[in-house]
Amino acid sequence: MTIKPRLAPTDDLRPGEVALGVEPAAGSASLFFIGRIFTPWATRGECPRRGDLAGPLCRVDIAEPWREALFGIETCERLQLLYWMHLSRRDLVLQNPRHGDRIHGTFALRSPVRPNPIASSIVVLERVEGSRLFVRGLDCVDGTPLLDIKPEHCPRA
Repeated sequence: MTIKPRLAPTDDLRPGEVALGVEPAAGSASLFFIGRIFTPWATRGECPRRGDLAGPLCRVDIAEPWREALFGIETCERLQLLYWMHLSRRDLVLQNPRHGDRIHGTFALRSPVRPNPIASSIVVLERVEGSRLFVRGLDCVDGTPLLDIKPEHCPRA
């Protein structure tokens, strides 16, 4: 993998944080966004630190041509959603957590700031309406791109 240097923004660094000032080389990975996640949170600061299975009802819209891939999903009680934290920085190696008082390495945290901002949440599937899933347990901003869905618990199969 080639890393291309760039000027890293420093105006949003917290005390003690270290940024690399790099961005991934073009074409270093290919992903398909299979849909979008809709939540009540417009900014990262509004999002809960972790999803709550009793939290607000959120909607997941699956894009064509992926709709058929939902066949049988209604048998699941819980799903694992993988999503792309598209608003996150990708260059910090040391971070100062929002409610913390110590510096940590990026890989020692569940922070959305990571080299590849992939997140995962276990959610409760409330219902399916066509290509829309209604779930509880998310912790991401409104409009987040969806990468994948994996069955977590499907006793009704």
